[in-house]
Amino acid sequence: MQKQPGEYLTAFLLGFFIYTLLEITGRGRTHWTMGILGGIVLAVLYSMEGSLPAGRIVRALLGAVFVTSAEFTAGVFDNLIMEWDVWDYSDRPLNILGQVCPLFSLVWVVLCFLAGLLCTALYEQFHPDAQCPN
Repeated sequence: MQKQPGEYLTAFLLGFFIYTLLEITGRGRTHWTMGILGGIVLAVLYSMEGSLPAGRIVRALLGAVFVTSAEFTAGVFDNLIMEWDVWDYSDRPLNILGQVCPLFSLVWVVLCFLAGLLCTALYEQFHPDAQCPN
């Protein structure tokens, strides 16, 4: 079933606010670019819902690869180019330029799994008569 632009907007807004709240709860602060990144991530994860013929674990792993790549890209812009010092993983083992590290990639797997559950619920709200194939 074809998804409509309003579905992606809803996923973006949910991702924006949920990730912002997670950061404030977990770190005590956030940055506006993290809200945007959270929105983009949830919209991308939502795009997988019903269209990527893979199980939830595989989608969580693919999502974590996407999030880690997006985090690296945002980190290079936010932290290295703009020097906003949003985060720094330099003290973490196996970090890449202080922007990503394996520990947080594992965290993204768990969060992407949970986000997949949210995406399924969202899909079912927009398409009550369709059964989500995932």
